[in-house]
Amino acid sequence: MRARPLVRARAVAGIALAQLRRSPGRTLLAILAVGIAVLSVTLLGSLGAGVVGAGEEGLDTAGRDIWISGDPVDASTGPAENSIVGSHEIANEVSERGDVTGASPIGMHEVYLGTDPDELERTPAVGVQRTHEGFDFQEGGGFRTPEEAFEGGRSTDPTTEEIVLDPAVASELGVSPGDTIYVGASQETAPGEEFTVVGTSSYYSQFLGSETAALPLVDLQALAGTTGTDRATFITANVTADADRDAVRDDIATEYPEYDVRTSDEQIGAMAAERPIVMASGATLVGLAIVGGTVLTVNLFALVTYHQRTELAALRALGLSRWVLAGTIGAQGLAIGVLGGLLGLAATPPIVAGLNHLSASVVGFENLLHTPPAVYAAGLVLAIGLGTVVAVVTGWRAGRYTRIEHLDD
Repeated sequence: MRARPLVRARAVAGIALAQLRRSPGRTLLAILAVGIAVLSVTLLGSLGAGVVGAGEEGLDTAGRDIWISGDPVDASTGPAENSIVGSHEIANEVSERGDVTGASPIGMHEVYLGTDPDELERTPAVGVQRTHEGFDFQEGGGFRTPEEAFEGGRSTDPTTEEIVLDPAVASELGVSPGDTIYVGASQETAPGEEFTVVGTSSYYSQFLGSETAALPLVDLQALAGTTGTDRATFITANVTADADRDAVRDDIATEYPEYDVRTSDEQIGAMAAERPIVMASGATLVGLAIVGGTVLTVNLFALVTYHQRTELAALRALGLSRWVLAGTIGAQGLAIGVLGGLLGLAATPPIVAGLNHLSASVVGFENLLHTPPAVYAAGLVLAIGLGTVVAVVTGWRAGRYTRIEHLDD
């Protein structure tokens, strides 16, 4: 009695294997179809994950523990977000704390730049005190604000006059490190200010979600006319290894109640909340990937079952139960799902790499598609789990319409 289920399982597997071998072309097309369904999940899911995780990745790359900001920050807007006044003084005060290793201000502003005074492009710009190794320069290097810039009072004119461009911007302008471009806060003032391109990097482009230039904050403030008020968007700080970030945050928040003080994790959440459309777009892409893959899988196994109606009718005529028919189709679904799923998962990394390379070369965004393990798991579950369940249900339903008259088709 105990051997009956095992014998029945072997019989079902044997029939399913025979069916697959009988129509190798149909089997191959089914495997390819499942692979495409899995790719639709992994690729769209990767794009959705990339959209959702763009800001988080940018903040993680920044490697800062504490973020001080004023008004709610939307990085796609311009100078109105530079709401911290006296940013260098505050940064120096925060740096003097025993539980902080250093603090520095960051400013944002729209600038006009180009090689031709009559053809200037509007580009987001980030002002920082210096660049660092994390910038991952493609060409050239970075800049550092000299101490002289703060001696004897701040100058209202740019002093360092160096800039790092996004590779896509540099390519569009046809410039490389060592070349000179015009930079200004308006089209009228830009022709009067020349900056030297010292490097190319997409570091802040990934953070802001658009092609971005980086230059010394003191120079950006001089261009924007905010030197006197010393405005910045953020002040970032790192805490010592033995310090409690939450405790440091609370202390700084008490000292500067007029500003919002957050840890890096809290800053990620705040920026996500201020970009509901972006987050909704990412979630929509993930949802569409799952729904689209499910629809493709359901239709696929419905077609596979339909094309086997004659064989199923013959098996039904021989006295096989609907459960055996369902098991036969389910076994086929399992085999096709495993092979198609593995095919789709194997094809995902090279296609994602190719699309990321294309996005980096065309629009300047690196790692636009991000494929976490959960995306691979979703594709595999769709192919094997859902595929098998759909195949079994389809096979069960097929037992209702497989009749002896199908043998005459």
